[in-house]
Amino acid sequence: MNSRSYMEKIWDNINVIVLAIIAGMMLLPFIHIFAVSFSSLEDVLQKEFILWPTHWAIDSYTAIFSSKQFVNSIGVTIYITVVGSIISLVLTTSMAYALTRNAMGQRVILLMVIFTILFNAGMIPVYLVVKSTGLMNTLWALVIPGAISSFNLIVIRQFFLSIPTELSEAALIDGANEIRTFWSIVLPLSKPALATFALFYAVGHWNKYFEGILYLNNPAKWPIQVVLRQMVIMNETTSMLGADVMMQLENQPPPVTIQMAAILVATLPILVLYPFLQKHFTKGVMIGSVKG
Repeated sequence: MNSRSYMEKIWDNINVIVLAIIAGMMLLPFIHIFAVSFSSLEDVLQKEFILWPTHWAIDSYTAIFSSKQFVNSIGVTIYITVVGSIISLVLTTSMAYALTRNAMGQRVILLMVIFTILFNAGMIPVYLVVKSTGLMNTLWALVIPGAISSFNLIVIRQFFLSIPTELSEAALIDGANEIRTFWSIVLPLSKPALATFALFYAVGHWNKYFEGILYLNNPAKWPIQVVLRQMVIMNETTSMLGADVMMQLENQPPPVTIQMAAILVATLPILVLYPFLQKHFTKGVMIGSVKG
């Protein structure tokens, strides 16, 4: 028994060491991005890999926040994230609740939802639908087409099914209709599910860039991920920020520090959400896996 306990301690220590190494490997790119974004031109020219800036500089952040294009893209992303997440949650939870009721055609609709998980139309048919509905070059093209995730809908439906039916029946006996039951009984009991899938939808909307490239022709409507792509992958830092902004800077930072600053600004807000939703997320991540 003592030998087994000793081996368990060794195994636990090995797990801690391995996980610490993996966590360090995951954090290393973020540390590098942070360090480069605050580094001066001298540091960038002298060092190939920076983990801590020798000479601190905020010129890169001055450049990106002085750019109308970049600041506007942040506003666009916040808008589609907030509006898109609310619309997605409302539509997903409403449809999921409706699919828990014994309504006519409920099984057929559920099979259609499951079918879309296994098979999808593809990029070209979706593009033609967006174009034919007049959503091209509008922010709604980033929100409406993917408003409901079939997978999320199925999981939330399973969560609703785990809520005791006696609660809904008691509300109906007291005179509440289905909408009142859904709003006053089901949703308050589903806070872990709502917090979890709100986070999923928010991350999805915040990181949208392919839809922006596909549906938006006006650069003024581009979300931050599209602007970030143009700056980092296409190496169009000056054109994205504007030549006038770069000329106004007293100490013009190198493009790589501006790109790293833009990456940090684009990544940090969505990471900040996790600590606030963590208590719901750890509980809600198992939603639908077990039904008792």
